[in-house]
Amino acid sequence: MSSKEVYVTASGLEDMKQELDNLINVRRPEVINALKEARALGDLSENAEYDAARNDQAIVENRIKELEVLIEKAKLIDDVSTDKVTIGTNVKIEYVEDGEIETYSIVGSTEADPFANKISNESPIAQAILGLEVGSVASVESPNGKYDVKIVEIF
Repeated sequence: MSSKEVYVTASGLEDMKQELDNLINVRRPEVINALKEARALGDLSENAEYDAARNDQAIVENRIKELEVLIEKAKLIDDVSTDKVTIGTNVKIEYVEDGEIETYSIVGSTEADPFANKISNESPIAQAILGLEVGSVASVESPNGKYDVKIVEIF
């Protein structure tokens, strides 16, 4: 994982901490117990339960390490402005070409969820509108081509 800061909202940081706590205090003991039970079945070379438990253990341990690094590098988004688009703001934009209006939350990459309209500060739209004010028009470079968006509201 890179050494750059990870931008997160307070709720995003809390979610990561809860997931880490669950992995350490619930999932890890479950996996250890599954490993013990699988070992008790005998020959480990042809023991599918043992292989599955070892795979689960690797997944859990990797996620624990990932979360620990993310939490350590977390930069809390707390100084949210409504004058300009920043990480942590909600923004209503209009797609200039067709007049369609969408509302997005600009969040750090770890919290991005396009299905919930939470877009990463590293996404093409966010990159184009960060630092702009209501009424500004920005040109967005995307893999599907270039298009313009107008900032309607920041909240």
